[in-house]
Amino acid sequence: MFDQPSVFNRTEYDSHGSAISANMYNLYIGLVLLWGFFVNYLMVKYIPVESLLQINWILFIIGYMACAFLGIFIYSRSTNPNVSFLGYNLVVLPFGLVVNIAVHQYDPAIVLEAIQVTGLVTALMMLLGTIYPKFFFKIAPALTIALICVIIVELVLWFFFGSNPEIMDWLVVVIFCGYIGYDWARANQIPKTLDNAVDSAAALYMDIIILFLRILSILGRRR
Repeated sequence: MFDQPSVFNRTEYDSHGSAISANMYNLYIGLVLLWGFFVNYLMVKYIPVESLLQINWILFIIGYMACAFLGIFIYSRSTNPNVSFLGYNLVVLPFGLVVNIAVHQYDPAIVLEAIQVTGLVTALMMLLGTIYPKFFFKIAPALTIALICVIIVELVLWFFFGSNPEIMDWLVVVIFCGYIGYDWARANQIPKTLDNAVDSAAALYMDIIILFLRILSILGRRR
């Protein structure tokens, strides 16, 4: 089950992945994404943010990383769509906790605006990823280097200066716009199976949520 190549390195159909049409493939990606967003909505609505803020932040980060990376390992290595969907949900849960904490810091109108902007940007980047896949494949290494640099700079700013300037939010937005186009282009380069649809949706989900959080931060700073 877990001895297969990582999802975006797959080039052949296997015993767990019969081919489906391009339309069905894209539909499944959309449905899996919507499921993740719906779970996040339920978490925001029904999990009191006060209870999350009472958790020791070190334990929270450790639990977040452990759950997210376990989910990534499961969905990216499994060729069984049910197992991959389990891995996807293990990613959705910790991301949902972060979203819960983030959205409660802002007025609902700002949150709604951030959702709208994120949706429009995501649709645009998916369109560009469809039209210009080679461009996104070409810039992928630069995106990775840029993301690593941004993470290091943000950690330094946070631990030594206790600040995170708006320019860092903008840099992350640009990087993850690129990642959405890249992951969408990759999703359409691998065999179109139900399992690969789940895996592709999981990668896109993380891109979109991070993009949303940074757009929310930018809009919140300006109100």
